[in-house]
Amino acid sequence: MTSAGQQADESRGAFFLDTTARRAARQGFDAFLDAWETQIGDDFPLPAFSPAMAGDYRVRTRAARVRDVAIVHAHSESAMRTADVPHGVEDRVRMYVVRRGSWTLGGSRDHGEQTVSAGQFLLRHVGRSTPFETVPHTAAMVTVLPAPPLVPLLGKRMVIGAADAAEVRLLVAHAKMVNTTVNDLGPAGVRAAHSTLIELTKAVAGGRFDDAEPLLAPALAQAAKDLAQRRLADPELSPAMLARELHVSVRTLHRAFAAGGESVAAYIRHRRLEEARLALTSPSNGVSITELAAHWQFADSSHLTRAFKAHYGQTPTEYARSTDPAGRHPRS
Repeated sequence: MTSAGQQADESRGAFFLDTTARRAARQGFDAFLDAWETQIGDDFPLPAFSPAMAGDYRVRTRAARVRDVAIVHAHSESAMRTADVPHGVEDRVRMYVVRRGSWTLGGSRDHGEQTVSAGQFLLRHVGRSTPFETVPHTAAMVTVLPAPPLVPLLGKRMVIGAADAAEVRLLVAHAKMVNTTVNDLGPAGVRAAHSTLIELTKAVAGGRFDDAEPLLAPALAQAAKDLAQRRLADPELSPAMLARELHVSVRTLHRAFAAGGESVAAYIRHRRLEEARLALTSPSNGVSITELAAHWQFADSSHLTRAFKAHYGQTPTEYARSTDPAGRHPRS
């Protein structure tokens, strides 16, 4: 029989809710409360929201719980704010990563009012819940973590910095993976996902991470993939550039990718080929094979054609003809 302690150790849940298109904003807020109660639970009590927010809740929310960690990705069309009422004791560590807009935290005994602007993160220990407010069109990730493993590193200080810091990129990449996979994880996967969240938050608190820690390899690989995706058309994109941006050695980056059975260079090449393939099937496609090769950093059209055929079994022209009922095909 599974004990209550084991059940808590393996607890997880997740939901995605989009209320931005709802005509009845109040129903959207109620749907959020129901989803939170069902999937995240009473261990993470919500603050008292202001009546204005409850009546105009236009937010895309993706939330996940992994044991005693909760992760919330919020993309709000409306402003979010809590009511100015006393809150209870909350011995937690919270991390805010803001991509767009701003997130303002009310003052507390240890910290005054603090605004986390777009492109910033803030990590701090919270002894008592404090009010918050966001501006409309804010996109942010909030992570709620247990205090005991992190307070020895944090003390009473706040850690503030750039959201594109290497350690933060790794944490965000891992949190995204957790959000999308947590309901499919077994007990061992839940424990590994949880341990990695804690270790990566320690890395943010300390300003560096242990690149020899095997638990961090999936997060490092995902962060590199996220960065590569944004730089696919950049002629400087390479394993060395990714390693430099993520503050790790090239050897460490190669080890992280090796766990997934693909090299860094192969991942970049395959993603560029995929983007070229998508361009070939676009109804508005008017580019030539030569132009595609130049845009996606192949040496010339011949190199693109050989790589494309090796990967997809057809040349770009053959592929375009097979997917175009009108029989059109790209220029060479």
